[in-house]
Amino acid sequence: MKPQNLVSSGGGNRKGKSKKWRQMLQFPHISLCEDLRQALERDYRSLCEKQPIGRLLFRLFCETRPELSRCVKFLDAVAEYEVTPDEKRKECGQHLIDSYLNPKNVDHVPEVPSPLVSACSERLEQEPSKELFKEATKLIHDYLSVAPFADYLDSIYFNRFLQWKWMERQPVTKNTFRQYRVLGKGGFGEVCACQVRATGKMYACKKLEKKRIKKRKGESMALNEKQILEKVNSRFVVSLAYAYETKDALCLILTLMNGGDLKFHIYHMGEAGFEEPRAVFYAAEICCGLGDLHRERIAYRDLKPENILLDDHGHIRISDLGLAVHVPEGQTIKGRVGTVGYMGEYLLRQEIRKLCVYGQMLLFQVSSSSGPCLQFSPCCAVLQLLCKDPGERLGCRGAGAQEVKEHPLFRHLNFKRLEAGMLDPPFKPDPQAIYCKDVLDIEQFSTVKGVELEPTDNDFYQKFATGSVPIPWQNEMIESECFKELNVFSLDGAVPPDLDWKGQPSPQPKKGLLQRLFSRQDCCGNCSDSEEEPSRL
Repeated sequence: MKPQNLVSSGGGNRKGKSKKWRQMLQFPHISLCEDLRQALERDYRSLCEKQPIGRLLFRLFCETRPELSRCVKFLDAVAEYEVTPDEKRKECGQHLIDSYLNPKNVDHVPEVPSPLVSACSERLEQEPSKELFKEATKLIHDYLSVAPFADYLDSIYFNRFLQWKWMERQPVTKNTFRQYRVLGKGGFGEVCACQVRATGKMYACKKLEKKRIKKRKGESMALNEKQILEKVNSRFVVSLAYAYETKDALCLILTLMNGGDLKFHIYHMGEAGFEEPRAVFYAAEICCGLGDLHRERIAYRDLKPENILLDDHGHIRISDLGLAVHVPEGQTIKGRVGTVGYMGEYLLRQEIRKLCVYGQMLLFQVSSSSGPCLQFSPCCAVLQLLCKDPGERLGCRGAGAQEVKEHPLFRHLNFKRLEAGMLDPPFKPDPQAIYCKDVLDIEQFSTVKGVELEPTDNDFYQKFATGSVPIPWQNEMIESECFKELNVFSLDGAVPPDLDWKGQPSPQPKKGLLQRLFSRQDCCGNCSDSEEEPSRL
């Protein structure tokens, strides 16, 4: 099947951004962020490591002080060391020690004690493992998280972070996006392509019709999927960027995976099946995704080729977390869920199993795709994944995903580089196309009859429609270069007007009667810029 173009490019140098994107992303005066300042938890790891914009602003703060700048350079050097190819890692590690752990060097980091430096040097000579500088990295973060972090919280860089957080928390509506062609169907409605007006970022919009949810009593399932997607931040799992509601539907704005699903590639892209290198690469990325889910205590229970999607570059992401479940520490779950033909035998018997069982044994079912589609060379990995005794099953012996990664099947893969997105996939989809059914081939949903929405349903809708999700939203601002263009400080050290406590917020210009009746609020993303929209299919 020939891929079809999703949307023709538009917007010139703006890369799909609205003409009014700066108005949509206008910083508030810092005085308007005081409630947010009080509400934010003062946690170093969250504010300076996990949140992308927070991480960049903390680093900008560190660059103003030489002793902190050296620490940041050391952390970057360790990150580079960890993803260095095996044959070059020893050389890279020695260069790191000479540059940052040698007292004679100008970039010496004194926070790492000399006994630890000696231990690192000895282990580097014996075996340059990826975790060599783990303890030294922890010491640097411990140092940065005390006095430097406290100083950062009193700086203009943290004030600018509060402004970004204020924008992140603004209401999200259907007018925040442009809507494009239908891509497929979900359980409660259509999935279509959409584009954020302010940034030009493309996403998939999964619509859950309110009446259909109510008729099928799917409120808990829909809310569970939304909350789990919100919690997970993985390169190998579809990300949730926004959640909002319209009059008729609840909408999840998810990563747009232009490459289609594995089932489509297995059966509709040339000869059925994959060569071994391609199958092993996908299996490795699936393993990484399951490992990320398990770290959050999430059991994924519907692993199948249809739920493994490819992005523009050929990397995979696990999708459709409607049947996933959070498993509290030390507890087990029981139930028959999943798709017939892909369930494990213990699921069919409704046996009680722990978290480690889910996903790891199902890895083979995706890799083999019922046998004839993927042709593996003889390898005991598939047998170990299907072992009936959970105590002997690969991935269930205590180390989880790490057991699978260490299997000889993946001996040629550097998982650190894979997890950093530095390995090239064996297949790259056409970035200007999508791989899915023709619009006319997608079966339409029938109208839901006999169901009425009531005011009591609003409690559920409010729990669902929570707006932007912090980490994906901040990544969008960075990737679209909005952060680079808006995050400007004066070269002479002067405080920008919007960060100046002595100044007052600029008053909003008063609108006349006709403007109030016919204009739209640009600041909420509800502006109309239809004259610049790309063409639709």
